[in-house]
Amino acid sequence: MVVRIAQCTLDVEDLDLMVSFWSAALGYEVEKGDDGSAMLRPPGQPSATAPTVWLQGSGTAKRGKNRLHLDLVADTDPQSEVRRLLSLGAQQVDVGQTGAEQFTVLADPEGNEFCVLDRAPTR
Repeated sequence: MVVRIAQCTLDVEDLDLMVSFWSAALGYEVEKGDDGSAMLRPPGQPSATAPTVWLQGSGTAKRGKNRLHLDLVADTDPQSEVRRLLSLGAQQVDVGQTGAEQFTVLADPEGNEFCVLDRAPTR
């Protein structure tokens, strides 16, 4: 038996800010809970290949570098997607890149790092 990633959970300080950013970034639908959390779901029918995102209100700011981060791939030109994400509130960050990477490192409005890959991963 194996397991698969079904959901990514992100602790957030400002739920509304992060719902706004991540739902626009991913094109996901929002279902807010009464408990300071929100579920972001891919549009349309559920799919085993597209995990949901759970934004969990923590009331505390992020501290330090992420130990785990998302790698995103665009359906269009990756640099156009980077510009779109920057316009939504992402920031470019330096985590020690050399400049030869095939990805761009960004951070969401609360500083959580993620990457936009130049192309989808291959085996």
